[in-house]
Amino acid sequence: MPKQSTCRIVRTVALTLGMACAVPTASAEWGVNLYGLSYHWERDTAEENDWDNEFNPGLGLRYTFGEWLNASAFADAGAYYDSGRNTAVYGAAGLLWPLDREGRFNLGAALTAFHSDTYNNGDAFIAPIPLLAVRFDHVTVNFTHFPKVSDFNSVNTTAMFVTIPIR
Repeated sequence: MPKQSTCRIVRTVALTLGMACAVPTASAEWGVNLYGLSYHWERDTAEENDWDNEFNPGLGLRYTFGEWLNASAFADAGAYYDSGRNTAVYGAAGLLWPLDREGRFNLGAALTAFHSDTYNNGDAFIAPIPLLAVRFDHVTVNFTHFPKVSDFNSVNTTAMFVTIPIR
């Protein structure tokens, strides 16, 4: 029987996607997230605890609602093979503000619900996650940082993934 926290995360991911489908707008857009890479800043600690996996394949969806507060509003949901070699699932809602006139460089954050046996002693949790997104014509490259925070995450980690718009 799955843990109660796992069931909550699955419900959160389903709710995030359901809300995205229920709020269509003229500038709405779907995208596929392809997860990928991470770098662990405290390399010795990561290696000692078997949290040093830096290839993190996974798949997710991004739904961009349009603009709110001069930012691009989005929801993400997905799963990936994390640094501790466990499956991580998450759902997020966030904002990305353009840093330049063309909107190529964007800075923002997402409020994210996570579950993985690697983080927070295996208990689900919610955390704000910073994002830097660089948009190209057919792909967005996303960078994020998971800071070292007590028992939630014991190693500072920077990650990269791409979002491919579905046209």
